[in-house]
Amino acid sequence: MSKQEFIESGILESHLMGLTSEEEQEQVAEMMLSDRELSEYVTELEDDIKRYFAEGAVAPPEAVREIILLRSIREKKGRSSYDSGQTTDTAQYLNVEVNDTHMKVHKLWRPAFIAVFVLSKIFLIAGLYFYFKSVAQQEEIEKIKTEMQLNGK
Repeated sequence: MSKQEFIESGILESHLMGLTSEEEQEQVAEMMLSDRELSEYVTELEDDIKRYFAEGAVAPPEAVREIILLRSIREKKGRSSYDSGQTTDTAQYLNVEVNDTHMKVHKLWRPAFIAVFVLSKIFLIAGLYFYFKSVAQQEEIEKIKTEMQLNGK
C-alpha cells in the first residue's frame, strides 16, 4: 500500500482515535518508522484533532467537577497499590451519577422568557381590543352611511 493510499484510507485517523485493531496499530507504527514525512503528517493530524476537541470542549458543571474531585481524593487515600508503584491492568473509572432530569439554562434566561411571555399576552390583548374596536367602528360607519342614504332620498 502506497503512502497516499494509506493516508486516504482513514486508518491514521482511526489509529489516533484508538479505534484500530492491534494488526492495524502495528502497520501504522511500521509505516511511521519507515517514512519520516508520514510521521510528521501523523503528528500534525494529532495536533489538529487535539485542537478540534479543545475548541469544542464544554466544561462540566461545578457540582460534577466537585464530585469527581472528592471521589478521586477518597480513592487515592484508600489505595496502597499506587503508593507502592504497582499498577493494575484494569482501568478504574469514576461512577458519576446525575439525579437531575431537567435542562439547566443561564439564570438570566428565566426573567427574559417571562418578560417575553408577558409582553406577548399584552400585545395579544391589545390586538384583540383594537380589532374589535375597528369592527365596531366599521359597523357604525355603515350604519351612518345607510342613515344618510335614507335621509338624502
